[in-house]
Amino acid sequence: MNLKKWFRCTNSLVMLFMYALVVAQNDCPEFTFPLNGDTDIAVNATFTWAEVIGYNGYILSIGTTPQGKDILNAKPIGTDTFYTPPVGLPANSLLYATLSLVPYDGPPIGCQEISFTTIPVTTPPGCSILVTPDNNAASVTIITDIEWAYAPTATGYILSIGTEPNGSDIVNALDMKNTLSYDPPNDFPQNANIYVTVTPYNEHGAPTGCIEEVFTTSMDLYICDPYIDDVTGTYIYPAPQIELPNTVGICSDELPYRIMTNDLADGFRWYKTNSGSEETLLSQSRNVDILGPGRYRLEAFNVIETENGTIECTNSKLFDVVSSEPATIIKIDVLNFTNSKDITIVATGGGQYEYALDDSDGPYQDSPIFTGIPYGQHMAYVRDKNGCGITQRTVDRDIDTKDFPSFFTPNGDGINDFWQFIQPPENFESVIDLIFIYDRYGNFIHQINPNGKGWDGHFNNSPLPETDYWFKATFINRQDILGHFSLKR
Repeated sequence: MNLKKWFRCTNSLVMLFMYALVVAQNDCPEFTFPLNGDTDIAVNATFTWAEVIGYNGYILSIGTTPQGKDILNAKPIGTDTFYTPPVGLPANSLLYATLSLVPYDGPPIGCQEISFTTIPVTTPPGCSILVTPDNNAASVTIITDIEWAYAPTATGYILSIGTEPNGSDIVNALDMKNTLSYDPPNDFPQNANIYVTVTPYNEHGAPTGCIEEVFTTSMDLYICDPYIDDVTGTYIYPAPQIELPNTVGICSDELPYRIMTNDLADGFRWYKTNSGSEETLLSQSRNVDILGPGRYRLEAFNVIETENGTIECTNSKLFDVVSSEPATIIKIDVLNFTNSKDITIVATGGGQYEYALDDSDGPYQDSPIFTGIPYGQHMAYVRDKNGCGITQRTVDRDIDTKDFPSFFTPNGDGINDFWQFIQPPENFESVIDLIFIYDRYGNFIHQINPNGKGWDGHFNNSPLPETDYWFKATFINRQDILGHFSLKR
């Protein structure tokens, strides 16, 4: 290949690469929450961004400096469009978040970086709860790890573990820093009650009254642990596998609400968890009738025969029952721009809601704010996440002739003495610029500022007679409106 041909080929490849890079960067996702410059962001905030089709996923980094990664270091998110940092964010801090786009081939593509500020914290955190094992779990393997839930605003956790209530003979007030798990260096004792206390803390101290939780270890070493079948090579689970979700939503008008499990097990127990470690047994069948919101536990067990007798291999799952109801849309705020508008849906109610525009089937988003929406009529939808209904309301409508007064009576009695456009309570997508008044022959009489007092029925300081008059309303973002009205004395 001669030198001239080589340069031509190389330049073409460079141009092709640059074109592909520009195309990819144009596809970059944008954060939908938080937005750049936001303040008072909760420390347990969930990051969300717009979906981009045709890529292998996203990478999220969070730091305390531009392009920083000291809080979250290039975390692969997959194709999800949301992520909640497992140990939260530092309070009262200016933070930076960066999204990268992962193509199916080639290196990640750097995209949007935003900065935002988290809320200040002035009180200690709330209490945490055990995640693994569940409170009151039975037949727990003696080699189990201890895991607990994140407590918003916590910067660390103190862990105590003992074989007696309020005991610490296994772990004595160990500072776990800002982690959510503990891998015991030694096995727990067999067939024993293990008491665990996790106390979150931050710079303002620790909460009081955090409950001590308890679980019971298995009587036989590893008897309830999963193992591989020598013949089939598949995993065998002596304890039942529970597929119940973490949260069960019920509608406020559906009580009592029946929950049923299709899990395979020899038996079941449903409990209502109370304060401390107390529980109330509700049912010993596949289903339970829930009388109200709260925290519950399903325990499923298989009966296993061993050399030491019959034991139960048990698995349990804590879940929350939350009450929901359809939303009430209080108002819809519209901010008009030259070529688009921003829409904010303000809704209230006792449920968890998501929001959509123009289609009751979605797509829905957690944020009630929609930006860059084109002009035209729109319908707002608010859907309860637990299936309790969808509420809808018209976002706005356009101004027409019926929105202008059909007459006025300028007789000096202080009532209806001026003719003027009066803004109705609905949101309008159009913005009036000026209003011009004409007589029936098309002669110009008066010009009105829509924010002014209006026309008093005079021309050159002389009152005009009773008759019909015409108006023309001009707009910033649409065609004029022509109409007429009556002057009555």
